[in-house]
Amino acid sequence: MPPEFGEQWRAAFWELVQLPEHSTPLKAATEAGELGDWTRELTKLSVETCKSVGWAACAKGHRSDRLPECRSEYLTLDVVAFEETNVRWPFPVAAMELENQQDDDRIAYSLWKVLCCRTKLRIVFCYRDDPGMVSPLVAGLQSEVIESMEVQDRIALTGETMVAVGSRSLGAHFPYDFLKWWRLDANTGRIELIR
Repeated sequence: MPPEFGEQWRAAFWELVQLPEHSTPLKAATEAGELGDWTRELTKLSVETCKSVGWAACAKGHRSDRLPECRSEYLTLDVVAFEETNVRWPFPVAAMELENQQDDDRIAYSLWKVLCCRTKLRIVFCYRDDPGMVSPLVAGLQSEVIESMEVQDRIALTGETMVAVGSRSLGAHFPYDFLKWWRLDANTGRIELIR
């Protein structure tokens, strides 16, 4: 899967996150440390981003009838998206986890969870209080989750995997500089900052 696929989604996300109806409540939730509000608003934004690129998305509070079994959540994933197709039971095009806890193991679980999905795009959203805490988090995800995979399984991963980490101390600058995006290179096993 070429990186352009994830970049298409990220570009659509960036356009929407700058709109006041998204940036204002997300900024307020970030600055106040309101985890429930942060998750609810980021879920809404992620679902709308999926729709803007032509995918049907579902999440808590966003019920989908895309599959014969109508749900708000599939596979206990926070956001699941599907491309338009005539197939009754399509595999998801995207799987996302929005982890509002700062516990390293919870974030690692979210990454492990999306890596278990057969999909074209996997995204984990999480945050840290300070930007200096982001690189150690990503290094931990790489060593604890990615390096625990058998090399042949990692190389065989299809699709793209990204981790978006926000820094709460930069909440006043939301959405600018708040999120840093990282991408897994399945060949090398490295999670690299997207420039």
